[in-house]
Amino acid sequence: MASNRRGVGLSAFSRNTLTSAQYASHGSTLRSAHASSLQTQLSVFQSALHDFSIRHGKEIRSNPSFRAEFARMCNAIGVDPLASSNVRGSKGSGGAAITKGGAGGGTGEGSSFWAQMLGGSVNDFYFELAVRVVEVCRDTRAENGGMIAVREVRQRVQKGKGIGGGMEVSDDDILRAVKSLAPLGSGFTIMHLGSKQMIRSVPKELNTDQSTVLEAIQVLGYVTVSMLQVNLQWEGVRAVAVIDDLISDSLVWVDKQAEEIEYWSPTFIHDTGGL
Repeated sequence: MASNRRGVGLSAFSRNTLTSAQYASHGSTLRSAHASSLQTQLSVFQSALHDFSIRHGKEIRSNPSFRAEFARMCNAIGVDPLASSNVRGSKGSGGAAITKGGAGGGTGEGSSFWAQMLGGSVNDFYFELAVRVVEVCRDTRAENGGMIAVREVRQRVQKGKGIGGGMEVSDDDILRAVKSLAPLGSGFTIMHLGSKQMIRSVPKELNTDQSTVLEAIQVLGYVTVSMLQVNLQWEGVRAVAVIDDLISDSLVWVDKQAEEIEYWSPTFIHDTGGL
C-alpha cells in the first residue's frame, strides 16, 4: 500500500512538472503574439501619422496650435519628431541623428523623422527657430543675466526676421527648439520660476536662496531686503548676500528711487512695459 501511494505521488509530481512547463510555454507564446500585435499596431499608427502629415503639411507648418497637437500625437505613440527615424526608412532601433537636410533632400534613411514626414522644405524649421532663440538669448544676456522667459523669447522671435513670412510660433515651438539644442551641449535649459517657464542660457546653476528670491519677484515684480526678512524670516545679512549675487549676475535690476531700494525682475519689466 505504501509503495502504491509513493507511486501515485511521483506520478502526480511528474504531471505537475509537465503542466507547469506547458503553462510556461503557452505564456511565452501569448507574450510573443501580444508583442507582435502591438508592433503591428504601432506600425499602422506610424503609417497613418505619416499620411496625416502629408495631407495636413501646410497646416502643420503654418499653425502653431495644429503643430503642437501633431507633436503630441507623435509623442503618444513614442515618436520624437525631432530625433527619431521614420519606421519605414530605419534599419535599426537606435534612431537617426538630428540632421539639417538640403532643400531637395530630407527623405533619406539618415534624416530626422520630422524631415521625412514633412519634406526638406520644412526640415530646417526647428533648426532656424533654435538659431533665433540663441540670438535672442545672446542679445538680451546683458539685460537679464542669461535668464529669459519663454514668452518673451516667443514675442521677440515673432517680431524678428529669423522666421520668414511673419510665421507664428508658440511657446511649445520655443520649448522644442531649446530641447533640440541639447545634443550640441549648448547649456541651454528650461527651468521654472513660480508659474513661468524660463530659458537659462548660462551654465551657472542657481542656489536655493537665489531661486526663492526670483520666485518671490514673480509675484510683485520686485522685492526689498525688508520684504525678504519679513516673509522668509531671513537675517538681513543673508538677504543682502543673495541680492548682491543676483545683481552681479544681472538677474535683477536696482531701483533706488523708492523709499527703500527695490530689486526688479527684467522679465517682469518687459511684460508690463516698464516700471
